[in-house]
Amino acid sequence: MESRPTLGATSQEVADINDRLAREHPIDDYYEKSFFVVRLIEQRRLAIIRRMVGPAAGLRILEVGSGGGHVLRMFPEARLTAVDVSKVFLDTAKRNLEGYDAEFNLGELGDLDLAEGSYDRIICTEVLEHTKAPEEVLAQIHRLLKPDGRAVITVPVDPLIDGLKKVVRRTPAGWLLRNRINWGGDEYHLHKWWPQQFRKLLERDFIIEERDASPSTWLPLRACFACRRR
Repeated sequence: MESRPTLGATSQEVADINDRLAREHPIDDYYEKSFFVVRLIEQRRLAIIRRMVGPAAGLRILEVGSGGGHVLRMFPEARLTAVDVSKVFLDTAKRNLEGYDAEFNLGELGDLDLAEGSYDRIICTEVLEHTKAPEEVLAQIHRLLKPDGRAVITVPVDPLIDGLKKVVRRTPAGWLLRNRINWGGDEYHLHKWWPQQFRKLLERDFIIEERDASPSTWLPLRACFACRRR
């Protein structure tokens, strides 16, 4: 497999890289067919996001890096906006969100004509580790969020995940699982954070109202934050 993208990639190169990620790791398969432990972790992450978003009837919800729409389809009662740089991902989201009140935008968040302060909730989950400049994406989320809105942001805790994978690879389970240990495209991550490191990045633009982790706070493989504008 090719090496992960460089931080100096152009916008077109970023789109191409994410299209390749989407083809190599089909997002529907990830949620439905990945190793059962991975599915449990992601189901827990989705449940945390659903709880942090709260009642959503009539709200305008934007997802930055919407992937295949698996997060947004938890909110059928809301007005949805999906943004992704990958046409492959966005086409999948259109299929998964058929019949929803949803609009779809292809491109990087800062290049789109989205109105300032117009979203009640903004979700950005398992995305920032793929971006060239996560601080710029967070600044855009801050700009687009209503003053009384809430952003729900999650990232993988890659230093912990990488350590656990090394341990598993040395066991019989690692031999049996082989490449399934890498399911999801971790090799495409440009940034790797511990929760405390990511919290400092968030706190430049946001006040953190709530923290949680999937599958649990004692094994935080996914760090989850609910924030409001600073």
